[in-house]
Order: sequence, then structure tokens, then C-alpha cells
Amino acid sequence: MERPEPTAPPRPRFGEAFRFWLRLGFISFGGPAGQIAILHAELVEKRRWIAEDRFLAALNYCMILPGPEATQLAIYLGWLLHRTAGGLAAGLCFLLPSAALLWGLSWLYAAHGTALAVAALFHGLKAAVLALVAAALFRIARRALPGTPTRLLAAAAFAALFVFKAPFPLVIALAAAIGAVALREKSAVGAASEIPPAAIRAGTAPGLGAAARVLALGAALWIAPVAALGLWLGWHHTVVREGVFFAKAALVSFGGAYAVLPYVAQQAVSHYGWLAPGQMVDGLGLAETTPGPLLIVLQFVGFLGAWHAPGTLSPLLAATLGALVTTWMTFVPSFVWIFAGAPHLENLRHRRNRPLAGALAAVTAAVVGVILNLAVWFAGGVVFPAKGFDAFAAVLAVAAFVLIGRWKWSPPAVLALCAAAGWGWARISG
Repeated sequence: MERPEPTAPPRPRFGEAFRFWLRLGFISFGGPAGQIAILHAELVEKRRWIAEDRFLAALNYCMILPGPEATQLAIYLGWLLHRTAGGLAAGLCFLLPSAALLWGLSWLYAAHGTALAVAALFHGLKAAVLALVAAALFRIARRALPGTPTRLLAAAAFAALFVFKAPFPLVIALAAAIGAVALREKSAVGAASEIPPAAIRAGTAPGLGAAARVLALGAALWIAPVAALGLWLGWHHTVVREGVFFAKAALVSFGGAYAVLPYVAQQAVSHYGWLAPGQMVDGLGLAETTPGPLLIVLQFVGFLGAWHAPGTLSPLLAATLGALVTTWMTFVPSFVWIFAGAPHLENLRHRRNRPLAGALAAVTAAVVGVILNLAVWFAGGVVFPAKGFDAFAAVLAVAAFVLIGRWKWSPPAVLALCAAAGWGWARISG
């Protein structure tokens, strides 16, 4: 008896999805782990717009790309819902609120030299994000680790990253290779479990020519602003040099913000002299108080570098151009990778390719270890900051976890409640 074709998840109207992406841009705190948790809770658990296996396949693909994985995941999920328009809406809404907020905070920092008041406002918010990350980790692990082999892979990935500090791309590549051989017969992850896209069902899946056109157009759009600024300001102006440097950084930023920041900090401070020692840490603190991708901290570097060396421009104009070109060069590749690669990944998934299914299952397991590594790193900063054990943050995180896991509160409500609690605690404790 032939198995009936499964039913696709409900597809929202573009306007409904756009409103969600816009709201997400203002609540996506907590770096990549927190943002992946929010996307999973909202799109898979609550709204059911994206099937679980499709979410995991998209996450796997984004994890192996250079650049900010949570931003790329949002673009991919937007593309799944409404193709190019959906990907652009998701990515821009995810990015622009944080870029605008960080521009304002960078100006305050450059002009007045302090960010302490801003950081204090988000004390409670970080505890809420920690709870969201823990809840998402439990949900994803329960579905993505169906047996002992995948659990061992997840544990090995965590140990490789947390204990042995192994390179992130190496961990993912080894997991994929192991899975393609060892899990090809057992895995259901990555196999088609819902209706494939209409173009694939009709046999019109895009070829390599379409991907090549996307890559060519994306590359032209990517380098155009630096070329124009070079012709206007000269090729040795700080803004132009920032554009060239961050173009290189965007292509090697595997593992997200935490992997690329040491390299950027060393180059920006020691080689280019754009920042003074310690200012990179201040920038990271500012970026953590804004929603959106943590890699937006690179905008702070671009802003301060051009502020300190504006050339013939005013400091504010040079800094704004530096922030804009840094953000453009850092994030445009994320859109290009998704628009060029996502159609082919979806096509491969629906051909029931057993080695691919095994590789995706193994990468999914490794990604659980990656999220656990990020969660432990983030928890250390929240509960054990430089000043010692933070009992308030620990208690608030546990309470938020109970609200999310036991009482099924929505992430925005928990974020708002914890932000208010953090503000109140700051007032009480002085």
C-alpha cells in the first residue's frame, strides 16, 4: 500500500510573516544560542509554520557557512516561507533594529565614553535568554538525538569545542563524514517528511546556472559600495580600508561571532590602530545589550575606527560611513549563501539521499553539542560574571525556565518580565 503524501505545515500570508520578522528584530537577544531558541520556539513549536526536520536541516546548513548562523537561519526560514522576498524580509528585519540601536550606542560611547548605564538595563534580560536557550536545548535534543550514536556524537562535539578548543569547521566536517558512512541506514533526519516545494515536485529544481547567477549578482552588489567609496575618498581612507578588511573577515568567520572576534580585535587594535585596548570588550558589551546578531559588534569597530581617523570628513559622518560599510560587508554574504544554496539543499533532501540523510543526522547531533557549548559559555557570563556569582541572575534564570517550560509562557512575555525585574533590581541594589 502506497504511503499517503504528508501535509505541509500551514503557510502564513506574507504580511503576517513580515509582522513576525519585524517583531523578532526587537526581541532576538542572547546571541546565536538565544536567537536559535527563539526561532525554534516561535516558528516550530508555537506557530507551526516550519516543520521540525526542515528547521534542523536549515540549521545544519547555516552552521557550516561563514558568518552569523542565527541571521542565516532567519533568512533561510524566511526563504522557505516566501522565497526571495521572505528571505530579504526576515534578514533585514533581524538585522536593522540592532544596527540602528548600536549606531546610537556607538555615538554615545564615542562622544561620552560610557556604556555602564545601558548595560545595567539588560541585567534581567540576559537571565531570560539563558532560560530560553536551556528550554530550546532540551526540545531540540529530544528530537534530534533519537539513539545512542547521535547522543555520543553530540557529546563528542561538545567536548571537542569546550574542552579541546577544536576548530568549529573541523568538528562539523568530521560529524558529516561520520554520519554519511555510519548513519546512512538508520537516519530519518534529513529525509523528506513533508511536501517538497512545488518547483521540485514538478521537476524544475534550479540548476547550477541559477546558483552561479545569484553568486555573481551578490558579489557585484557586495563590492560596489567599497569601490564607490574608494573612488570618492581615496583607497587609503579609513572607511575604505575597513570595507576591504571586513570583506576578508566575512569569508573566514566560521563559528560565528565568538570565533572571529579574537582575530578582528587583534587586527583592529594592533595592526590598524582603530581601537584602543579594552574598547573591543566595551563594544561586545554594547552588542550584547541589543537584539539581533552578536556579530553586529563589528559595526562598533567600524564606527570607532572612522571616528578616530575621519580624514577630511566630520567624525560623525566618517563613523556613520564606517559603520554602514562594515555592516554591509559583514552581512551581505549571508543572504547570498542562502539564496544560492537553499534551493539545492531542499532538492537533495527530497531525493531521499541516504548518505546525505546520514550526514545531516550527524551534523544535527553535532549542532546540539555546539548549542550546548554556546549555552555553557553564555551561562558562565550571566551567572558568573567578572565580579563573582550573581545570585539574582541565577534565581531569575530558573524562574524564567519554569515559566517557559512549565507554564508555557511566550518568549516575548518572559523577556519583558525579566527586563522589568532587572531594571527593578538595579534600582533597589543601587
